[in-house]
This record gives sequence, structure tokens and C-alpha cells, in this order.
Amino acid sequence: MTFPPIEPYVVGHLQVDDGAEIWWEASGNPLGQAVVWLHGGPGGDLRAGYRRRLDPERWNIIGLDQRACGRSRPLASEPGCDLGSLTTQRMIADLEALREHLGLDSWVVSGGSWGSTLALAYAEAHPDRVTGLALIAVTTSSHRELAWISEGVGRIFPEAWAELEAASGRKPGQPLLEAYLERLTDPDPAVRDAAALAWCTWEDAHVAIGQLGEALPPGQGMADRSPAKRLLIATHVVNNWAHDAWLGESGVLDSLEAIAHIPGVLIHGRLDVSGPVETAWELHRRWPASRLVVIETEGHGGPLMGEALESAYATLLERPSG
Repeated sequence: MTFPPIEPYVVGHLQVDDGAEIWWEASGNPLGQAVVWLHGGPGGDLRAGYRRRLDPERWNIIGLDQRACGRSRPLASEPGCDLGSLTTQRMIADLEALREHLGLDSWVVSGGSWGSTLALAYAEAHPDRVTGLALIAVTTSSHRELAWISEGVGRIFPEAWAELEAASGRKPGQPLLEAYLERLTDPDPAVRDAAALAWCTWEDAHVAIGQLGEALPPGQGMADRSPAKRLLIATHVVNNWAHDAWLGESGVLDSLEAIAHIPGVLIHGRLDVSGPVETAWELHRRWPASRLVVIETEGHGGPLMGEALESAYATLLERPSG
């Protein structure tokens, strides 16, 4: 079931050690089992709907806008923002700072898409602080995955990828992501805006595949957002992928022994062309305490995947926290 809408009982900005401000909120029962939700992107933002997946009587529901996006500051798209500060390791440190700020001994960590990579990376760095993981539209940010989503999936959407490449302005032999990072940080606002629109249009072509393989309705894609929002999203994504998410060739897969004992639920759509189910399957194969749930009729999201996430939360809540 989906629970009724609720409002946070507290919100705030947490200033971390390098001066960045991370926006966070807490909802539900302050004395309940703590869970933190990690949104997708990179460069997405927190949406209120995540709260409705959890029983507010039993969960202390934490959410945040990740570094340099949403209501956190500074934004990645603002002049002078240091893109070198957007590493996965810095985001892990932000999460740990928030846990300490809230006085929580441990929490369940949950995330979707990019948020699942961040959840796994955090758990590997701080396994003693994680009692369970609930992940949806699973990613591990290996080089192979990132090469697929930025170029390989063009085999399925060749028309859209040809337009993306044409708009990149890349020099002969220059990697596509490197070319887009140059254009997204160009001094000319028109160049930045054009690159962001081209990138978001490309992402809409493949990421938006949802229930029964249908694309999102017109007006609901990333390319339909404001120029400022498009630039923010594209800058985060391209900067992250151009650096292999700062996780190396295999993403989070090489450090799974740290979380081998932590229970986890992996939820993935069979029709997800942006992140084929092979990723979730391989993660499950290497992680003994995980359970894989494949939704046959959905892609990178959908109502059945949401229901499976609710069930995962209920399962993790029944386990002892210590």
C-alpha cells in the first residue's frame, strides 16, 4: 500500500567541512527505525513521493538533496562551483556527516538509479552503520555500464544518439563525455544551454521507458524542464560519468565483501534498456545476503516496482536493527 502524504517534522541545511550546504528533511516517527532515501541523477532532487512508500508510524524517514543539486548549495551549474568536489567519496562523507548530525547509530539505506550506486558505495565505506539496503533500478556505475548508457544504448535508439553526437562538437577521436563536459562548462551561456538541451533530450529517449515499455507523456521529460534545471542535471551526469563516478573500472563491485552480510533487496525492470537487468543480476550473484526482484513488464521505473520497494521496506523493518 501507499501511505497518505505527510510533511517533514524538521528540515535543515547541514554545512559540511568544505563549506557546502546539504539540504535534508526528516518525516514520520522520530523514534522509529531510521531510513535514508537517495534520489537519482546524479543531479536529481528529492521528491515528496518517497515518503509515501514507508509506514510513518514505524519509520524515521530521512531524505536529502545530494551535494550541489536541489536545495543544496552551491549548485553545480552556478559559476565558480568546483566540479572537482562532486566526487562519490565527498557524497559518502556528506551522508556520514548527516547521520552523525542526526545522532543516528545506524540506518537502512535506500536509493534509486544513481542513488543505488551511492547507497552501495556508502554501505561499503561504512558497513557498521547500515542495517539493510533497498535498491530500485539498480546501478553499480562500472565503466561498462557507463559506456553502455552514454553510447552503447545508441544501438537501440540510433536516431537519438546521432543527434546527440552531432550536437557534441567533439574533435576527431575525442570521447563524447569529454566533449560534452567542455560544452557544459563553456563561458558562453548559449553553448551551455544547447549542450544541456541535447543531453537531456537524449536521456529522455531511453531513460524514460516505463511501464510496458512506454515513454513518458509529452511535457514530462528532462528536456521539458527549465534551462537552469537542464544545465544542472546534464552537468552532474556528464561530470560523474566522465570520471567513471570516481569508483574505478568495476564501480562498487570490487568491494562487495564489506557488505556480504548486510541484507538487501534489488528491484529491477526487465524492460530497462538504460541499465539492463544484467547489472542487478551480477550484483545479486556476488552479494550473498541480497534478494533480486525482477519486474517483467516495467523499465527504469513503474508502479509495480514501487510496490516491490514497499514490500522490501516491510521486510527490512522486521529484521532486528542491531
